[in-house]
Amino acid sequence: MKDGPMTATPMAFDPRSLTGLFDLRGRVAYVPGGYGGIGEAIAWALARAGARVAVSGRDEAKATALAATLRAAGHDALGLAMDAHSVADIQRSVDAVHRHFGALDLLLNCVGIQREQALLDVSEETFDEVVQVNLKSAMFLAQAVARHQITGGRGGRQVHLLSVRAQLGLRGRGYSAYASTKGALVMLIRQHASELAPHGITVNGLAPTVVRTEMARHWLDNPATHQQVLDRIPLGRVAEPSDVAGPAVFFCSPAAAFITGQVLYLDGGITASQ
Repeated sequence: MKDGPMTATPMAFDPRSLTGLFDLRGRVAYVPGGYGGIGEAIAWALARAGARVAVSGRDEAKATALAATLRAAGHDALGLAMDAHSVADIQRSVDAVHRHFGALDLLLNCVGIQREQALLDVSEETFDEVVQVNLKSAMFLAQAVARHQITGGRGGRQVHLLSVRAQLGLRGRGYSAYASTKGALVMLIRQHASELAPHGITVNGLAPTVVRTEMARHWLDNPATHQQVLDRIPLGRVAEPSDVAGPAVFFCSPAAAFITGQVLYLDGGITASQ
């Protein structure tokens, strides 16, 4: 007589596995571009989740001022200069963060610029600068951080800030350089996720629409363009910095341990409807 079909033994769920899903205590985070509107919100969110946080940018005074404010609130923070135009300076800053904290677990790359030029007016100099800052710097930030993550043997997270322009063009505006670099970042994320997975390092992206920051003031202070922005967003509002900071903490947390090579669109429904 043949045995009947095999039945799987139910696996008992251990509710203790839910403990600390969003706890970043004991982790070190580096946030290049961390004193801008979105970067500052992410730096605060990471610190409040328990991470020790380093922030950097071309303006060292702004980076150190934010770090001082974080420390005054009881968090362990470091501010330092970093020029995204220079691969050597990118690597120097990453090494400095690792040297200061003795570890480096999380990269939250908030570096990015936009130089708007219509297609017929794009200059080689401007295009090259946007590629350097938005794409090339992401490559070498990821490389420098990954070296420390792999050597440290603690796994890790890398998260890059993109934009809905990684998937959508924009009518009537000169976004050739910006959109192409954000689209390329999607593939950089997927490739790095594939290469770093064996080391327990995940790589993901956050792609918001317009966020209420100083960088978006030219859109939001003009009633006509402000309304155009709102008309495109099904939820009927622009994003707040906290709308990006929350998903950033998620991607860095144990809750996202099985997610890699993905881009999360924080767009109020734009990509679902266009």
